[in-house]
Amino acid sequence: MSNSEFQKVIVRPLDEYNQRLVSYVHPPYWVNPRPVDCYDLVVIGAGTAGLVVAAGAAGLGLGLKVALIEKHLMGGDCLNVGCVPSKCVIRSARVVGEMWNARDFGVNITQHIDVDFPAVMERMRKLRAGISHHDSAERFQKLGVDVFLGNASFASNDTVLVGDKTLNFKKAVIATGARAARLSIPGIEEADYLTNETVFSLTQRPQRLAVIGGGPIGCELAQAFRRLGCEVVLFHRGSHILNKEDADAAEIVQNVFIQEGIRLVLNCQMQRVEKTIEGKKLYFSCNGREDSVTVDEILAGAGRVPNVEGLNLETVGVEYDQQRGVMVNDYLQTTNPRIYAAGDICMNWKFTHAADAAARIVIKNTLFSPFGLGRYKLSNLVMPWVTYTDPEIAHVGMYEQEAQEKGIDVNTIKIPFSSVDRAIADGEEDGFVKILHKKGSDQILGATIVARHAGEMISEVTTAIVHKIGLSKMSSVIHPYPTQAEAIKKAADAYRRTLLTPKTKRFLGLLIKFS
Repeated sequence: MSNSEFQKVIVRPLDEYNQRLVSYVHPPYWVNPRPVDCYDLVVIGAGTAGLVVAAGAAGLGLGLKVALIEKHLMGGDCLNVGCVPSKCVIRSARVVGEMWNARDFGVNITQHIDVDFPAVMERMRKLRAGISHHDSAERFQKLGVDVFLGNASFASNDTVLVGDKTLNFKKAVIATGARAARLSIPGIEEADYLTNETVFSLTQRPQRLAVIGGGPIGCELAQAFRRLGCEVVLFHRGSHILNKEDADAAEIVQNVFIQEGIRLVLNCQMQRVEKTIEGKKLYFSCNGREDSVTVDEILAGAGRVPNVEGLNLETVGVEYDQQRGVMVNDYLQTTNPRIYAAGDICMNWKFTHAADAAARIVIKNTLFSPFGLGRYKLSNLVMPWVTYTDPEIAHVGMYEQEAQEKGIDVNTIKIPFSSVDRAIADGEEDGFVKILHKKGSDQILGATIVARHAGEMISEVTTAIVHKIGLSKMSSVIHPYPTQAEAIKKAADAYRRTLLTPKTKRFLGLLIKFS
């Protein structure tokens, strides 16, 4: 395929950083290689799942023939429109949050905080471009992967077409990911709106921003843009934001949003949108009362749709659903035993680290499980996740309601950060560590942490669950003082104290007498 046969990609604004990004992840003068006779693996989609499968298989040093196909930007959502750009913007916003609270620490900001929004976005583009070489077509080519840019579609049970090239395969992996769902609100398409795929192309700050959706994406960006100087109104259908998270955790973040001046419209139904001279006017009803608000931009932060179109899945007998994506079993195998899937295209966990973990399962199950022996299961994964608001909410394992639905009796230990010395010194007492354990046992079933850096703390609990380390052993782990992670040890110590029954105390008393 010549460079004229695949669609060149433009990422706006056309500055030096975005041009560098594109030169790595969709080089305009790329020439697709000549296919080998047969590939051990053909991977469709070069997001996190696809990249890990391709690099992992090619990097084993076993001479495996691996092809990787991408029609848009290598690196997928995470690099281009997800984790990387959002966390760069959130980091700038956190500086503003610190300055807002500076007086509480004896530091007076004597001048108005001047947020240079174009500079914030330029910094994001610069850092994104700097990271992008890790996911570049050239790097994967050097790893021994045949990289094809273009649209892929199955032609038969063992062939994939990319432009005028035919790729024969022994096994294939679908890793085409998902995209932002389009909103069905009357008039919104005509008014135009932003998604996570377009918001990072902004170069000027919208003075008034409406965010539709109070889930993780909507909440992270609503808070970030509020701190960067936007007037933000956040619409959500539920009675409180982040309604899939622990209710106590969501309440803390919701109160922070209110304190920071985000207008929350809860129990909301969007009616229609009109484009007017004053801006984009959103009509909505809330608790039976109709109202409207006019903004400069609308950001949709609700829902994801799997990328199943154009793959010709019917030809190879791969079942899929327009909302749920490609159907897979617990081994990530589709209804065609030669074709597997990983990542957002087939999983409820739509996280980069989940796609990475699933890709490793696919490598094992496609290449090193003859006759199905020794296959890994997706259900065996212990999956943590983080909502990157300030404070963050990190969770792993079960919620209390899940345990109850499974008939498991549980106890909950909750350590507020108001009892943790480092959190007090940091002025970050509004948060907690909550650990769920099996009743009558120290087995950890789940945990939720609310803290500024909760995402950095949750891995200790995840490690404990994976390796079946109970609260008793965690109590013996020495934590540096003072750190906020000491709250985890306090939770373990709290469990240990529950073992001090009257009978145990009498026994200890005898030991004291003879010591």
